[in-house]
This record gives sequence, structure tokens and C-alpha cells, in this order.
Amino acid sequence: MLAKRLGAKKVMALINKPSYGELMESGTIDIAISPQTITIGSLLAHVRRADVVRVHSLRRGAAEALETIVHGDEKSSRVVGRRIEDIKLPAGAAIGAIARGDQVIMAHHDTVIAADDHVIIFMSDRRHVEQIERLFVGGSGR
Repeated sequence: MLAKRLGAKKVMALINKPSYGELMESGTIDIAISPQTITIGSLLAHVRRADVVRVHSLRRGAAEALETIVHGDEKSSRVVGRRIEDIKLPAGAAIGAIARGDQVIMAHHDTVIAADDHVIIFMSDRRHVEQIERLFVGGSGR
């Protein structure tokens, strides 16, 4: 906070309690960094079955945002070549965006998922992670 008062345009703070993150970012601190939250996200990315690049724990672990890479083709994948509205996501899960090459596409009901897309998924209940993994594991068939 002192750095901000002294004229710093952006201020980052290292915090020990992840619950302070929202509190810090709502005030004068621009970015709150929690080593615990970063470590949890890295570990979660390694234990997921699908090709998960990043996982962010939200709402103190009750929810998650994850980035997964889509593999396969229309015959070997449950999502490649399908519109978002045709993919049966569990309750409380939503595809928020797709990174395709150098562009980021905001997900709409008629957006078609292609091989090698990076799909950003938000889940309000992390108990549905296994269902999401089954959808995005390549070669699983329809």
C-alpha cells in the first residue's frame, strides 16, 4: 500500500492466506499472489486425466476454472466438430472461451470446437471434474 501511495502504477503483494486475495485486490493492491493457490493449481493440472494445461481453484476450492487442450478428430473425440450447445456438460459447468491459434474466441452456443483448441471451462462444483475429463480425453469415442 505504501508503494501505491508513493506513486507506483501497479502493485503486487505476496500473501500467505489465499482468502486475503479478494480483499487485497478490491483495495489498493492490483494483484495478490498466493504461493499456496499457485501450487494447488499446478498439482491439479498434473493429476487431471485430460490434457489439462492450467487449473485455478475458485471459491476456496469449491469451484474450478481449467484450460484443457482438445485432441482427436470427429470420430475419436466427444467434442471435436461439435457445437457447444450439443456438448452435454454437467450442471454448473460452462465453456467460457476457446483459444485457437493466436485468437481467443468467446464461447457461444453455436461455436464449433476444433482439434488443438484450448478450451476454458468454469465449474461451479468441482465434483463434476470427472465428467468434464471424460468429455475431453482424446480417443474416447462418442
